[in-house]
Amino acid sequence: MSKRILITGGAGFLGSHLCDRFIDGGHTVICVDNLITGSLDNIKHLRKRRAFTFVRHDVSNYISIRGRIDYILHFASPASPVDYLKFPIKTLKVGSLGTHNALGLAKAKGAKFLLASTSEIYGDPKVHPQKESYWGNVNPIGPRGVYDEAKRFAEAITMAYHRVHKVDSHIVRIFNTYGERMRSNDGRAIPAFISQALGKQPITIFGKGGQTRSFCYMDDLINGIMLLMKKDVHMPVNIGNPKEYSIRELAETIIRLTGSRSRIVYRPLPVDDPKVRQPDITLATRVLGWKPRIPLKEGLQRTIEWFRNHEN
Repeated sequence: MSKRILITGGAGFLGSHLCDRFIDGGHTVICVDNLITGSLDNIKHLRKRRAFTFVRHDVSNYISIRGRIDYILHFASPASPVDYLKFPIKTLKVGSLGTHNALGLAKAKGAKFLLASTSEIYGDPKVHPQKESYWGNVNPIGPRGVYDEAKRFAEAITMAYHRVHKVDSHIVRIFNTYGERMRSNDGRAIPAFISQALGKQPITIFGKGGQTRSFCYMDDLINGIMLLMKKDVHMPVNIGNPKEYSIRELAETIIRLTGSRSRIVYRPLPVDDPKVRQPDITLATRVLGWKPRIPLKEGLQRTIEWFRNHEN
């Protein structure tokens, strides 16, 4: 049956792809975004679709939507270090007040609710790889703490609404995800490296490049989210690609795939930057039947092609 779906942060990188997926599936989508990090360019192809509605609104303020809502997917938040360091208070507010408002709407409408959480709740982990039972190693007063703690609070209030108000809630802990529609200047490694390589600029690595990340292509992530929405699973679930790469390996791969002659330069490591990040996806595999399918090389080739066609 066709569902009426509200996606907060729907003009962002992942939110806009979720809008596409639900509309292509025959559903109606209400996209709510205040555009501080989202972009109308991400949803311009949807604006004339009858099944799509855009509402410019900051969900840290009360959300009023008429009519039924079947699903609420809460993706509103700055999600890169550049963004949440630029907007620290807005990041804290959307993780706390915004999540509270979205949950209140889910309770009022009897809607299924999904929270976009993050691997950042594990901080600079002392357990590797990270499984959902690990409580994390987070500096709550460091510069990155505004994002980490906002998401940790968001998880706590989501579970409280599930336990007290019986909201049918789900929590996805998203590990590093990449793909088309990322902003070149958002500070994350893949768009930064691709833009620098295509622009024949030096590739900037922070630290010595030995720190590791696990990169999941967006289609795989969205497939995991769609499966999670259908399951009776309310505790957090890691969704990410468990194959681990060093940042130096990533830079060298992008240089090779773009055919660039860019050299690598090194800059000081930011405060509290995690040394390792790798999801344990045992739970997702067992309860969702999910595993990532797209290898890094293929996903990077798709992303590079998009940047070639969309970046000046």
